[in-house]
Amino acid sequence: MRVVIGEDEVLLREGIGHVLENDGIEVVAAVGTAVELEHEVARLRPQLVITDIRMPPTHTDEGLRAAVRIRQNHPEIAVVVLSQHVQRRYASELLADREGGVGYLLKQRIADVRTFTADLRRVEAGGTALDPEVVAVLVSRASKVSGAVGALTARQLEVLGLMAEGRSNAHIAARLGTSEKAVVQHTSKIYDAFGLPVDADDHRRVLAVIRYLSEAGTAER
Repeated sequence: MRVVIGEDEVLLREGIGHVLENDGIEVVAAVGTAVELEHEVARLRPQLVITDIRMPPTHTDEGLRAAVRIRQNHPEIAVVVLSQHVQRRYASELLADREGGVGYLLKQRIADVRTFTADLRRVEAGGTALDPEVVAVLVSRASKVSGAVGALTARQLEVLGLMAEGRSNAHIAARLGTSEKAVVQHTSKIYDAFGLPVDADDHRRVLAVIRYLSEAGTAER
């Protein structure tokens, strides 16, 4: 997998590169501004882009804007954004109209190297990777707007959160100490509550749930 990194903090940029290369991931460029990031992506056409949300010169959302433009101009390139804190608006904007190949992770997750690189590979393969804290914010906001989320049981909310992170039924079952059959039953009830069609494609169903949470989180009360 060929990766371009956008991160203005030199030590973190080099640290991410080191982590990736130690896990067999090729870093073809590592830059410190959003302008450089878009230039290198256009020049090198990597399979995955990793970028901080806040980049120079204003350190607000330049990295996010670059990520959105990269997805628009190069839809075949997967994108993972990194942030110090959860910003619901950023998560919703990044996930809007996306068909997978996208991730939103908090920077502290990089310390768990195995999970971090596994998340990157899942995104590059067309999946999704949402930080648990990002998911919690989306679920919390959706529960205030949509009665459907509030009607779910505690266990269904656990399943929903892990689904939105992009986890498989097998992973969810192992995490919760239950069977895959029980997970399927919970997911079916979640789809029913949200009025979502039961699709044979698990990936599409996860995307549908993420889209639902994102849209509910931006809806007016």
